[in-house]
Amino acid sequence: MGSIVVTGASMQCTFGTTPGTLTVLPTPHKAGQKPIATVMDHAPNTNIAPFGVCSSLANPDVAKATAAALGVLTPQPCVPATAAPWVPGARKVKVRKMSALLSDCKLTCSYGGMISITVPGQFKVTGT
Repeated sequence: MGSIVVTGASMQCTFGTTPGTLTVLPTPHKAGQKPIATVMDHAPNTNIAPFGVCSSLANPDVAKATAAALGVLTPQPCVPATAAPWVPGARKVKVRKMSALLSDCKLTCSYGGMISITVPGQFKVTGT
């Protein structure tokens, strides 16, 4: 059972070089004065910040740069491609009629990376 995730949480992608920050749009549902995230808070650049540079060859920019460098992996700026919601989400805790985002949820990038929460942004409220 993970902690409820709020705006400002830290995240990491398996193909990124730096941590990213989760941004939750303003909502009256808060934990520790911060808006609570839901599994639907997965929009690239709105909710999911870039993770530095990407090293996934499934990323077209990385593949193109690597090919131009004669096969030498050439990471490129990260542009998250997160089309599906976080999984699995809280079973019992709902925010705006959606499952709350928990610190043990994962988000898949279309370029093969797995995004996970490293710091939920608060430590008092838990849920399932």
